[in-house]
Amino acid sequence: MTPRARRNCVRELTKLRVSERRSCELVGLSRSVYQYQLQEREGDEELKARLVAIAQEQPHAGYRTAWAVLRREGMGINHKKVQRLWREAELGQPQKRKRQRRLGEGVPVRATHTDHVWTYDFIHDRTERGTALRMLTVEDEHTREGLAVEVGTSLPARKVKAVLAQLFTQRRPPEYLRSDNGPEFIAQELMDWLTEKGVRTHHIEPGSPWQNAYGESFNATLRRECLNQELFHSVPDARAKTGLWQKRYNRERPHSALGYKTPEEYRDGVRIPLLESGQPSTHQRRQENHRNRRREAKEPIL
Repeated sequence: MTPRARRNCVRELTKLRVSERRSCELVGLSRSVYQYQLQEREGDEELKARLVAIAQEQPHAGYRTAWAVLRREGMGINHKKVQRLWREAELGQPQKRKRQRRLGEGVPVRATHTDHVWTYDFIHDRTERGTALRMLTVEDEHTREGLAVEVGTSLPARKVKAVLAQLFTQRRPPEYLRSDNGPEFIAQELMDWLTEKGVRTHHIEPGSPWQNAYGESFNATLRRECLNQELFHSVPDARAKTGLWQKRYNRERPHSALGYKTPEEYRDGVRIPLLESGQPSTHQRRQENHRNRRREAKEPIL
């Protein structure tokens, strides 16, 4: 039983007219711990105000992302304090619904360096007048960098080719391109052109989006942080707003899978000493540490 749960038990017992001393003895809690009152520390109010500002700037951020933002700003703060103030300010994320896990074929190509594997896909939205919008997203799977978010009412294979050609002039072509089996991605003209460029393609199985996990994750982030937050008046307005989001995603938004660096910092190998220590644990890291402790406990002592 945690100390917080013990305090709650003592409070319930005192409501039943059991003395405080006897209640603490029954639940095994020291009276000094029960009577302790958290003292407001100097600077906490300013820090809370900064956390509220971070939550307003990034509505879907949690305390770990807020911790990373503060560390990137040069503030040597412990993630536990950020979590405490985050709770006191009643900030939080919407609860995620547990998704059903599906068994699928393993990823045939995993990115190990920059420009190794790119993934591209389409995502859809509408303007306030009901005009259909189609967006082509391109991401580097290794650095998680959003390379392009092209917006239009129609994006045929020739337009997809034009977007890729522009990216190929800005940086070297990838070794692989991952996509689904959409008609724009399997068009013969596009396939022949990619072969000429020396780019190999990998198309996931029909109806198997989990085989393109990085692309699906990028599109979900784009929808959650931009499309669901903005009202698009026209196609140029959508291009401007998605362009601003893309820059913020690549340059300012900490990415937990990259050690809370931004995609551009991870690509350039930028070191941020304050982010290299004291990282808040994730569920996966807690599970891994738990398994390691159990494994060590089972090993015989020589």
